[in-house]
Amino acid sequence: MKSPTTIVLALALTASFSLTGCNGGGGGGSVNVDRIDPDSVTDLSGRWNDTDARLVAQKMVKESLEWPWYRSFRDEHGRKPVLIVGPIANMTRDYIDTAFFTKEIEREFIRGGEVRIVAMRGREHDAVVSEILAQQEFASPETAKRLGQALGGDFVLIGRLGSIIQTSEDGKRKIRFFQTDLEVINVETTEKVWIGTKKIKKDVVRRGHKP
Repeated sequence: MKSPTTIVLALALTASFSLTGCNGGGGGGSVNVDRIDPDSVTDLSGRWNDTDARLVAQKMVKESLEWPWYRSFRDEHGRKPVLIVGPIANMTRDYIDTAFFTKEIEREFIRGGEVRIVAMRGREHDAVVSEILAQQEFASPETAKRLGQALGGDFVLIGRLGSIIQTSEDGKRKIRFFQTDLEVINVETTEKVWIGTKKIKKDVVRRGHKP
C-alpha cells in the first residue's frame, strides 16, 4: 500500500502536468494579442489591404469631385446629383473584398456632401424595398414610405482593380503593382464624365535579404 505522502505527491504532479498542457495550448506556445489603431498603416504581405482601400478611396473621390460633372449637374438642375456606387471588378490574382472598397468610396462621398448616394440594386436595394413593403402593412399611413419615393441614380460609378507581380529569380523579392481605374457615367446619356486612375507599387523583400 502506498503511503499518504506518495499519494499526495502523485496528485500534485498530475495537476501540474494538466495545467502546463492547458496553458501551452497543446505545445503551440502562448498567443499575444495587442489592439492597434484601425487607421494605422499596416502591411504584412504587400497584398491589397484595408489601408490601400481607405487611401485610394479618399484620393479618388476627392479627384472625381474636382472635375466639372457634378457642379455642372447641380447648376443645371438645382440639386445635388444622385450617385450609385456600382461594382468594382477584381482583376487581380488575390482575393479582395471589393464590397469593403465600395463602402469606403460611399463613405467618402457621403462625408463630402456634394452628392447623394443611393443603394445599388442587389442586397442593399432589396433590403430597402422589403422595408418599404413592410411599412405598407404594419406602419401608420402617416409615416409609411412609398416605393415611388425612392431616388433614381443620375450617375453610376464603376471600376476595376488590377495588379502585376514581378518576382526575383531567387524568389526573395517581389514588386507588387496595383492599379485602380474608376469612372463615373451619366445614366441618361451613358456619357463618361470622369475617369480616374490610382497606382500603388510595393517592394516586398523577405526579412534579412534587403539589398
